[in-house]
Amino acid sequence: MTARNSGPTVRRRRLGAELRRLRETAGVDVEQVREVLRCSASKVSRLENGRIPVRTKDVADLLRLYGVTDADHRGALLGLARESRRHGWWQAYQDVVPAWFEVYIGLEADASSISVYEPQLVHGLLQTADYARAVMRASNPEAPDDEIERRVALRLDRQSRLRGDNPPRLWVILDEAVLRRPVGGAAAMRAQLERVAKAAELPNVTVQVLPFAAGAHAGLGSTFSVLGFADETDHDVVYIEKGAGSLYLERPSEIRRYRVRLDHLMASALGPADSVALISAVSEALR
Repeated sequence: MTARNSGPTVRRRRLGAELRRLRETAGVDVEQVREVLRCSASKVSRLENGRIPVRTKDVADLLRLYGVTDADHRGALLGLARESRRHGWWQAYQDVVPAWFEVYIGLEADASSISVYEPQLVHGLLQTADYARAVMRASNPEAPDDEIERRVALRLDRQSRLRGDNPPRLWVILDEAVLRRPVGGAAAMRAQLERVAKAAELPNVTVQVLPFAAGAHAGLGSTFSVLGFADETDHDVVYIEKGAGSLYLERPSEIRRYRVRLDHLMASALGPADSVALISAVSEALR
């Protein structure tokens, strides 16, 4: 139950998964847990899925309920509970981070691989400040300027990991429509496309463009990300952003389905070199 270089979100997932395993092994149903913790069944589900932090007292109560008496096992889980309640770096932006997105930021911060299909916008990890600002202003037309700037700062802070120690493997597939949509005006869009082409030079970043000529493809109708983790005990997660909320898929069958979709999209897209060439050509046309 070690937490190798992971943040609070991943620790929370590990703790929740172990508590669910212990509950099922002990033959305890959710109603019994709900009574012990004095909470709703939905909260028990969020706890076991790692979506919310859990108090060490509640973990201790659950371990008694599940008949866990081994001192080392109890100590490891109680320690994990304490660590999972620590604040991540993004807590500095809690005034502009909705609860549903905080989970994703935590997962992204610990992911060893991030594979994304984006049909409408440049992925957040590759956005320039001007592009991000235009996107946020368009989607939040009534937000005050200082809030927009805070959101932009958060997005740029997320990007720092791409060039830091032990960066994640980022693989982004962009629909050609992303290149053709001049978000923020021609100058801002040109700078954005140049940023994407430059990022593709990093050894841990691959960018592919899915051209219009590909026709119907495996990504129609959805934007999604698949996050992988270095520790084999942390299973992959599919993240789907939906309006003012999000959906997380974690069942092995769901992960496989989206991995297959990614494989098909990669096969339909231009190769990395041809993709960068197209990005550069569109950028030049904006001069």
